[in-house]
Amino acid sequence: MNGVLPDSEIRHLIATGAITASPQVIPEQIQPASLDLRLGTTAYRLRASFLAGKGRRITDRLADFCMHQMDLGDGAVLERGCVYLVPLMERLSLPAGLTAVANAKSSTGRLDLLTRLVTDDGTEFDRLPEGYDGPLYAEICPRSFSVLVRPGMRLNQLRLRRGQAVLSDTELHALNAREPLVGGEALIDHGLGFSVDLRPETGDLVGYRARPHSGVIDLDRIGAYDAREFWDELRTTEGRLILDPGAFYILVSRESVAIPADCAAEMAPYLAMVGEFRVHYAGFFDPGFGIGEAGAGARGVLEVRCHEAPFVLEHGQVVGRLVYERMAARPDRLYGAGISSNYQGQGLKLAKQFR
Repeated sequence: MNGVLPDSEIRHLIATGAITASPQVIPEQIQPASLDLRLGTTAYRLRASFLAGKGRRITDRLADFCMHQMDLGDGAVLERGCVYLVPLMERLSLPAGLTAVANAKSSTGRLDLLTRLVTDDGTEFDRLPEGYDGPLYAEICPRSFSVLVRPGMRLNQLRLRRGQAVLSDTELHALNAREPLVGGEALIDHGLGFSVDLRPETGDLVGYRARPHSGVIDLDRIGAYDAREFWDELRTTEGRLILDPGAFYILVSRESVAIPADCAAEMAPYLAMVGEFRVHYAGFFDPGFGIGEAGAGARGVLEVRCHEAPFVLEHGQVVGRLVYERMAARPDRLYGAGISSNYQGQGLKLAKQFR
């Protein structure tokens, strides 16, 4: 059946050698609708981001762009504003009929840690065509904070699909009638639209802005850092916020959203014409997100970067959309159900490294 591959089919691809890794894939990498990818032992500091290009390999182009090589074995700092390339532990040999797409994990996006998948023969980021057979690399560019990384860390994830899986607006309307996807009225237009919440039900905290010149964040240290040393709180009762060019913000959607067990979703910009800010870095939503007692009222965290000019964001302004896809089969485990799901039932929430 066409659709996004669930955990059971990912395990089958590992068993049959379509997905290989050194060391081998561990169970914790397999999510309900994706596979976490792990950093290898080496990082290359680049003078510029690049794509391999048609008919070319990443290793053949490294000499053009590599400034120096780093051993990650004992941990290494990736500095803010620099570009790095890290070979991943996993390798892919996509069978006929399967394609893949990658995206940053939730905590990666909330740290403004731009992480993209690049491959041999690649002409775009985060996309693998049918039949791809080769190594995988992560391009990493810390935008707001320098970070300490080690081999085996999981910064991005891979979603595999068979055929066309995106639900049309008609199908989305029908799904929403059966299983409400959003708290309140659903805005369906090339996906499920969502807006920004700048009038919280209690208090006046509407978001956070990354502080410049902060310290290094060790990605393995969970709940270890005082948020005030890295983030400025944003408080307002006016229902609007002026975004500063070049600044990075954590905001939250006004709507609670749900992803049924037989669907997956990806966050995407609402309108390309609204060019003054970017709304997402980490865009995968797994089956089961926002569903069940622990997940009631789960909202989408918005990772926002303002571009060239100051921009006024107002409460209820539509800023993004969730594109729903059907699953090829229901996953064995849902998001938040007995697995390490850090953001189930979330509201406005920073990355898991902060307290």
